Amino acid sequence: MYKKQMLLQKIVCMLALISAALVFVYSLGISTDLYDALARTILYPDYDLDQTSVAGSRVYYDMFGFNKAFTRVSIGLIVITLALFITNTNVRRKYYTGNYIATGLFAVSAIGVTVWSVPQIMDYKAQFQNNVDFEALKAFSKDWGTLYIGPEDTFWFDISYAVFGFLILAALLLIFNLVLKVIVMKAEQQAIGKGRSV
Repeated sequence: MYKKQMLLQKIVCMLALISAALVFVYSLGISTDLYDALARTILYPDYDLDQTSVAGSRVYYDMFGFNKAFTRVSIGLIVITLALFITNTNVRRKYYTGNYIATGLFAVSAIGVTVWSVPQIMDYKAQFQNNVDFEALKAFSKDWGTLYIGPEDTFWFDISYAVFGFLILAALLLIFNLVLKVIVMKAEQQAIGKGRSV
């Protein structure tokens, strides 16, 4: 049981790091298609987002502030995840206060980032689908050779469920590992106590 738990510990900490890195990569790619399709349709992006060749195309610029904050938050999540490795949570035989803090911090951060991000991403998806004039966008794309995306082209919005689902799974596995670690540590202490009493 001890060896299996230690192996799980290493795997789960690595999954946590991968999931945080995935959130960061996602933050960089989320508005890629919107930029390619919509950015050039705004005539005066520095001071009037309503002067546009395609009605509703301002969704890209409306999303810009969120995307910038999202990227910063995802970097923060990676830093928090590194605390698992700094405290040796991935390899420590016995957990100490720092290990409990690092595990709790990652779990809370993962849930917090998910609760903060996903509703906003879905709001921007709705804004994209409901407000963009896709006929005008198709004509603009044909005239100017830009990317055309239709109302069904919501891959970068929809993939958020998989990205954040993986992040939450990593957090839950980390908590499960912590509980398992406590059980293993208690069993080990009991075995040591019995050995001393004999």
